[in-house]
Amino acid sequence: MTSHLLALSLDANDPLVLARFWGGVLGWEYADDPLDGVVLLPSDHSGLRIRFTPTRERKTDRNRMHFDLTSTSLDDQRGTVERSLGLGARSVDVGQRPEDGHVVLADPEGNEFCVIEPGNAFLAGCGSVGALACDGSQEVGYFWSEALGWPLVWDQDQETAIRSPHGGSKVTWGGPPLMPRAGRDRLRFEVIPAAGADQEREIDRLVSLGAARTGPGGTGTASTDAARDGSGRVVMTDPDGNEFCVLRPGGGAGSGRPANP
Repeated sequence: MTSHLLALSLDANDPLVLARFWGGVLGWEYADDPLDGVVLLPSDHSGLRIRFTPTRERKTDRNRMHFDLTSTSLDDQRGTVERSLGLGARSVDVGQRPEDGHVVLADPEGNEFCVIEPGNAFLAGCGSVGALACDGSQEVGYFWSEALGWPLVWDQDQETAIRSPHGGSKVTWGGPPLMPRAGRDRLRFEVIPAAGADQEREIDRLVSLGAARTGPGGTGTASTDAARDGSGRVVMTDPDGNEFCVLRPGGGAGSGRPANP
């Protein structure tokens, strides 16, 4: 049995504004979410659903995850950058060099993302969101490979990457040194047990792989019920301490209905 990556949850001060931005950048439709917030539905084979979760907390630090958007040509890359800026993005400096071919931007709430230059063989065929690039250890890459049943497609110099057997976006981890953690991560995985699997048994399996249950304060080994909210989501952390949620079968984000523009 494995977990299924249902969505990437992104904290948003205004979920609809961010959904409109990312929908405009990627050409994806957004819909009302049955849990809360708004969900963005992939229209290509990226396969990465994005759920915008309402929060009052403002972004203060660099995210530990970001999107790498692909380009088919220099004109396509320029078009994505110009479209993003026109929708409310801004240029940011995260230490990139002048000779680097990718462009680093931030969305209207400051979430960083990269527009990758054409000809990147590693992201070929991965869709418009070529990768979810994460700050993380080799151990956490191995954990998520086992947790999701996604094979490793890169494992070198402590850098790892996985991809669904069905294709779509890759998930990559850059290896040490890791960024210091400051507060709750704004981007988190939301997983759901495979069809027919029991939530409690899947949680136990994830613990055996290196995950930890969290208590009401976000740490420790309190009972699962203490970390479950009304939707049936159970909060856990992976081996690097990144928070993620395990949803109850039948209680996850559905396809939703189109939201009012």
